Amino acid sequence: MIKNDIWITAMAEKGMIKPFKSQLIRKVENLPVISYGLSSFGYDIRLSPNDFRIFRHIPGTVVDPKNFNPDNLECSQIHQDQNGSFFILPAHSYGLGVALEKLEIPENISVLCIGKSSYARIGLIANLTPAEAGWRGHLTLEFSNSSSADCRIYANEGVVQLLFLEGEPCSVSYHTRQGKYQDQPEEVTLARV
Repeated sequence: MIKNDIWITAMAEKGMIKPFKSQLIRKVENLPVISYGLSSFGYDIRLSPNDFRIFRHIPGTVVDPKNFNPDNLECSQIHQDQNGSFFILPAHSYGLGVALEKLEIPENISVLCIGKSSYARIGLIANLTPAEAGWRGHLTLEFSNSSSADCRIYANEGVVQLLFLEGEPCSVSYHTRQGKYQDQPEEVTLARV
């Protein structure tokens, strides 16, 4: 069953989402932002300003998840103007960011991260990724710019929505099996095997 705002609020009070906003934030200091915070059946997390990396083409190399070469990623500079802080993801490219919020997922919950419509409508696709039962840390987020124009991705504003799905308790959670992405810091975590 998908969990609602009442459940999300109660669990956030127990530390599931930090920091937690108990309503959907659409303006900060009278300036519009891409919404973040609590919605009816989800929670919109923000992109951290601390780390954003873009895949670059290095002739003769192949990106390999079993033997990841960090040289394939370059750090992106954060920009600032009257609309806020943002990263630029070039046309037809792929980037990695990290969530500002820290999560601690209960043992009977799995979380799906889905893209926000404001970004989908400009061609920016957030990969659908899970946070498994018992996982904790700052999510590394994956973005594909499918448009032929460069896209802004705003830091400190909503970037993906989390949907919380409850199931029967599992016998082995992500925490119990000591998953390889447990306790991710607020920085991009590279592919591991």
